[in-house]
Amino acid sequence: MTTSTDTSTPMPRILLTGASGYIGGRLLTSLEERGWCVRCLARRPAELRAKVGPSTEVVAGDVLDRSSLDAALCDVDTAYYLIHSMGSDGSFEQADRQAAQNFGEAAKAAGVRRIIYLGGLGDTDEALSAHLRSRHEVGEVLRESGVPVLEFRASIIIGSGSLSFEMIRALVERLPIMITPKWVQVPAQPIAIDDVLEYLVAALDLPASESHVYEIGGADVVSYADIMRAYATQRGMRLRMIAVPVLTPYVSSLWLGLITPLYARIGRKLIESIVHSTVVRDTAALETFPVRPMGIEEAIRSAIRTEEHAFAVTRWSDALSSSGASPTWGGVQFGPRLVDSRTVRVETTPAAAFAPILRIGGKTGWYAWNGLWRLRGYLDLLVGGIGMRRGRRSATSLTIGDTVDFWRVERLEENLLRLVAEMKLPGRAWLEFEVTGDGPSTIIRQTATFDPVGLLGRAYWYALFPLHHLVFGGMLRGIADAALREVAGAGEASAPDGEVRSVREGPRG
Repeated sequence: MTTSTDTSTPMPRILLTGASGYIGGRLLTSLEERGWCVRCLARRPAELRAKVGPSTEVVAGDVLDRSSLDAALCDVDTAYYLIHSMGSDGSFEQADRQAAQNFGEAAKAAGVRRIIYLGGLGDTDEALSAHLRSRHEVGEVLRESGVPVLEFRASIIIGSGSLSFEMIRALVERLPIMITPKWVQVPAQPIAIDDVLEYLVAALDLPASESHVYEIGGADVVSYADIMRAYATQRGMRLRMIAVPVLTPYVSSLWLGLITPLYARIGRKLIESIVHSTVVRDTAALETFPVRPMGIEEAIRSAIRTEEHAFAVTRWSDALSSSGASPTWGGVQFGPRLVDSRTVRVETTPAAAFAPILRIGGKTGWYAWNGLWRLRGYLDLLVGGIGMRRGRRSATSLTIGDTVDFWRVERLEENLLRLVAEMKLPGRAWLEFEVTGDGPSTIIRQTATFDPVGLLGRAYWYALFPLHHLVFGGMLRGIADAALREVAGAGEASAPDGEVRSVREGPRG
């Protein structure tokens, strides 16, 4: 795979569009890790600069504003075109057409050697949906500029945080019995996000003398129904599907808007594309690139494994062009996950603020409502769990892998601690503490995250939300008070059961 091991000559500059989106955000990381000289085009540079590495340049520009592209494409060797208007109102086809024309013209004028574009699979002999038709048209418009275009056409992309995976996951988790329309049986060739990134990076090694279209897909040809069954199997869930002969894309999109993180406009465009078979017919990509895509089971396993330790690195909704919001109640909702995030500001140093966090659990306790924590431990024992009996290895220090009552240390860095729950739960749970600040004023962020399994998992979260509000709020205030006592030299950090002191707690989320 391409890397920048030769430092005697400057690396060719790469322009990356769509870096704020799902694919582009992950591709940016891949390019940076390989040492490429990357420049990102963004309509709002300030929002992207915090997400890029120190060597990556961010410039202002808009593909719908032709004059803004000249400076961005100056001295660029290869440009990635990862832009589409699927999430916008109005005629996205016209907007995509104009954007591609502007970009192609500017790339030609700047002497760009090649454009790499990611589009969608679909048989051009069929009457394709507006979305797939536009994806193909964008590739044609880019080629008309005269700049060699390497176009990848992909089917469903499976990865933590991808639009299709979020839809599949939400449907399976929330609907153990599902009424399914005909479109869930249409064949597709889903591909893992990691394999897509491998193709996109490997394209940099190919000669740029002429344009070429490559169809890429995973190792298996399956339907959406097969994907949902595979996901349910890996999550240990039962799924029953009842097929119905009719269910229009419009009605399906409204239903998806109620059940999944998708909103109706995106859902309708997605379903209109799903009704078409998206299977690789030309296997030239396997002969040209050193990529051997994984099958659907491994792709789903990889997506789930990625979310075992943290939120998805990028999500389909990260794109600045997307709009709409997931409904929330009882904490912020990120896709299928439920989050209770709180902050408090304390007048002390980060080290002093983090010290009580390192002592949490065991004999120190949980800084508020310790009786409720013990009760939760007893209930866990009753259902065959580990309860609170494990305590801690050390009362004052932690290492990765240590037990903290019915939690285990999953991540420990400077001023950051994340615990993963090991009690019996209808889902997976994490508790994270992060301290930020560089002076006498410090912010402590406490985040409880729950990834529910099915309807039972969601019912569990909402049933306990009043107690969460009480316990999590009191715990954060107790930690803040302990941090202030740290400065005063008081050794004991544990707060009495139920005591809630006055501190400046910030907004949740």
